[in-house]
Amino acid sequence: MRKAKVIFILLSFIFMWPGFTEAQQQWMVYLKDKQHNDFNPYTYFDSKAIERRLNSGLAVDDPSDWPVNEAYVNQITPLVTEVVMISRWFNGVAVEADATQILNVKNLPFVLDIEWVEPLRLQVASYQDYDTSMNAGQAEVLRGQINTLGAEAWRNAGINGKGMRIAIFDVGFLNADHVPAFDDIRSDKRLIATHDFTSRKKSNYVFYGNAHGTEVWSCIAGKVGETQIGLATGAEFLLAKTEKDSEKFAEELNWLAAAEWADKNGADIINSSLGYTGKRYFSWQMDGKTSFVTRAANMAARKGMLVVNAAGNEGTDAWHTIGAPADADSVLSVGGIDPETGYHIAFSSYGPTSDKRMKPNVAAYGHVTAAAPSALTSTQGTSFSSPLVAGFAACAWQTNRSLTNMQIFSEIEKSGNLYPYFDYAHGFGIPQADHFLNRDKKTTEPTFRIVENGDSITVFINKTFTLNGTNPGESEYKNQLPDGTEKREMNDFFYYNIMNKAGVIDSYYVLVVSQQEVLTVLKSNYRDGETLNLHFAGYSLSVKL
Repeated sequence: MRKAKVIFILLSFIFMWPGFTEAQQQWMVYLKDKQHNDFNPYTYFDSKAIERRLNSGLAVDDPSDWPVNEAYVNQITPLVTEVVMISRWFNGVAVEADATQILNVKNLPFVLDIEWVEPLRLQVASYQDYDTSMNAGQAEVLRGQINTLGAEAWRNAGINGKGMRIAIFDVGFLNADHVPAFDDIRSDKRLIATHDFTSRKKSNYVFYGNAHGTEVWSCIAGKVGETQIGLATGAEFLLAKTEKDSEKFAEELNWLAAAEWADKNGADIINSSLGYTGKRYFSWQMDGKTSFVTRAANMAARKGMLVVNAAGNEGTDAWHTIGAPADADSVLSVGGIDPETGYHIAFSSYGPTSDKRMKPNVAAYGHVTAAAPSALTSTQGTSFSSPLVAGFAACAWQTNRSLTNMQIFSEIEKSGNLYPYFDYAHGFGIPQADHFLNRDKKTTEPTFRIVENGDSITVFINKTFTLNGTNPGESEYKNQLPDGTEKREMNDFFYYNIMNKAGVIDSYYVLVVSQQEVLTVLKSNYRDGETLNLHFAGYSLSVKL
């Protein structure tokens, strides 16, 4: 009797939970009786099975071995999506069905009970089992992924994305309804809506399939205890499952449907850690107007939403360049930074677009510590650079809600640590909170100077270097990590590019600074009208060649 009450309560709960009535789940349907009929164990079982029973002192003709009533199975089959298996031992039928279907099955007169054996095919990690431990490297990366974006400054200003609504488009959010990183969001009822656009049944349940979306969400707003994973811990969310790992064109249609849904549900920001490249397009089609998903993203921007998208992970592949919809003019495309070096991570896709527009726009860590379904984990990809910036964007926009989406787009670019310098690996660099929090803009003091002597231009750093006697060439910029390894600060690097008369970068470089004389350029090696653009430690300068 008690078990029946539990089942009744469970069914009542399911019907009260939006989306569960359409979601497919697996159930065990227990039947009231069997019919012995003409069952003959000696013809049904292999002889060795009979031998084992006899040797074990077991009954050869036991009711648990009798077959399930075939007439019962025939009545259940048309009421469910699929009969998964039939159990003699349990006198039951395992089925896949949604909540409406299983209620119809439960009302059959020969059904004894039902058991929810695999809710939505999830392997749910309990709070008690969730592993929040990190090694020293993971902890260092976690600090860097948000501190490079001004986490402390945002906290001190009380800015956490509150009031902003972010839609996340992804392949799945496995166990995100249980992962502790989102406890505050759930308890505050800031998960506004969910929708599975890959399901023809129009399900609202998205917490299955791939864990990619779970990790992405954590890089926007995750928080375990007092440990932040992303910046927008106070924001509201819409979660959309738009992919099935199939790379079919239907996923672009799903992207459009999700964008319209996000628009309808009040999204301010869309994070799309998705991209479509060589499986569907030619590189010349990455022109910001050709691909279907790019046109959808531009339309989303026209509706006032800030679309943030991963640049892609094809930097070391033959494709090499950014994908769609990161090529869209109105999409804030995000490249990846290597935490070990402080500059472009090798796999991050390069710009420009095929029509020579600058991409990516900005960059963030491409190797991160994220919340996976059962533990904090290390993972990589511009899929995680994008949500870090989406969380930053929510905080930035919170400081001035009067800005339009394209105004905040522009301000985020201007906040980049390399701005106004840019290149096709870093864009304008890593966005900085101070740009939005410090209203009194300080004039950047020159960090280097140029000396022209005839045909040559030589660049000198305005800094006295103390070289390490045991390792010549290492500068005072070096700092020590807890595990004894050394890591460079972003300001260790000197950036420069050569831009042609059309404003297109022909070549660009990143140099390690270890002495005052950092670069010499011969004008005679370049054409008239080309420009040398230089950047070091927050200061940029352009020189006509």
